[in-house]
Amino acid sequence: MGCALSDAGYAGLSLWHESAGEDWTARAPLPGDTSADVAVVGAGLTGLWTAYYLLRADPTLRVVLLEAETAGFGASGRNGGWCSALFPSSLSSLSRLPGSGREAALAQHRAMRATVDEVLRVAAVERIDAAAHKGGTVVVARSPAQLASARAEVAAARTWGRGEDDLVLLDEAAARRRLDAAGTLGGTYTPDCAAVHPARLVRGLARVVERLGGTVYEQTRALAVSPGSVRTHRGTVRAQIVVRATEGYTPDLDGLRRDVVPVSSLVVATAPLPDEVWERIGLRERETFSDHRNLIVYGQRTADGRLVFGGRGAPYRFGSRIPRGYDRDSAVFARLRRTAVEMLPALAGAEFTHAWGGVLGIPRDWCASVGLDRRSGIAWAGGYVGDGVSTTNLAGRTLRDLVLGDDTELTRLPWVDHRSRRWEPEPLRWLGVNAGLRAMTFADVEERLTGRPSRIARAMAPLTGGH
Repeated sequence: MGCALSDAGYAGLSLWHESAGEDWTARAPLPGDTSADVAVVGAGLTGLWTAYYLLRADPTLRVVLLEAETAGFGASGRNGGWCSALFPSSLSSLSRLPGSGREAALAQHRAMRATVDEVLRVAAVERIDAAAHKGGTVVVARSPAQLASARAEVAAARTWGRGEDDLVLLDEAAARRRLDAAGTLGGTYTPDCAAVHPARLVRGLARVVERLGGTVYEQTRALAVSPGSVRTHRGTVRAQIVVRATEGYTPDLDGLRRDVVPVSSLVVATAPLPDEVWERIGLRERETFSDHRNLIVYGQRTADGRLVFGGRGAPYRFGSRIPRGYDRDSAVFARLRRTAVEMLPALAGAEFTHAWGGVLGIPRDWCASVGLDRRSGIAWAGGYVGDGVSTTNLAGRTLRDLVLGDDTELTRLPWVDHRSRRWEPEPLRWLGVNAGLRAMTFADVEERLTGRPSRIARAMAPLTGGH
């Protein structure tokens, strides 16, 4: 899970880490062999939410978290700051899971919508200053093909009974009132997203977990997870329940190399922008934003007036490796800066002060999952494909119920106990993942040339959680 950094090194991981107002001195490592009721591998949002809800439900539990670096080191502290109702699999895909169906898929969607408010509720109750604001998400359509995609998305939502309180189609004027992006023809809007400062959220949650009696051991690299124990380079933790909460770093664990592929999402950020620039851009409600292209981009207006802009495109590394410097790709950073200015011409001349990346985990069928194998006592959650700020919270509450043996609405959701098949061995994995990334780039070119939704994107949809 990377090489241990200095305090200054942790602060320099991203804009979020730098501005979190944290003392980055590492917590104590595991002192040797120990035992617990629940051992959690990973002190990102999945692990911390799980510990939080378990300790809130039963303060007598001995909950230990094992973190290779520092709490919030991974994608939990480095993402684009969207706490949204997005789930990586479509409703159609969810409805086709074993034991699922239309109502189960809709229950998953309702749970995701409610989760956005739950994250904000806990942050307020526990006094975590995550600089959060629920302004929704605007996704603009900047070409005829993108407009067709926007209309198709809303039409599909209506067939599922999702009304305008959930997702609305915007005409050009309404879209531009929210985000005055170049070439905007229309778009979509959902209220179900909050812009957050992710490092403040995850670091604040770690302190709350400790206050509730949980123990976070940092600089403690897990090597293997097995029934009843976690083996680390500093000792073994024995526990009745072991929770794997390692997301994109899962391939580092023994025997799990092909469970998810780690793919980087890279981000750039400007200096605080003058009010007159924001008047031209919009985002007056701090809406998170994107457009309807195929190779995802995303952005937000931060509480201190910066524009944060990210996207996919960094290549997958052979063998699911996460080498030093994986989050620093100068070519992708340059492309993101160009794309941001092309999309928002008001940024011309703006200073871009930060660039960073984080690794996310993609399961073979693009369907996130959470579960507990009662025979082995091993629980897991992950495969969020970049939609983890909120989905980790739903995972934490679901794992609480599973660990405590409670049959609830959450434990009956279709993603519970879902098992994605493993990725292909190398070199097929490397060829397939990078070909998929390249295909989405070609799909956007195809749409620009033809003005119609891409046939390439349509062909790729079943492989990427779509219809």
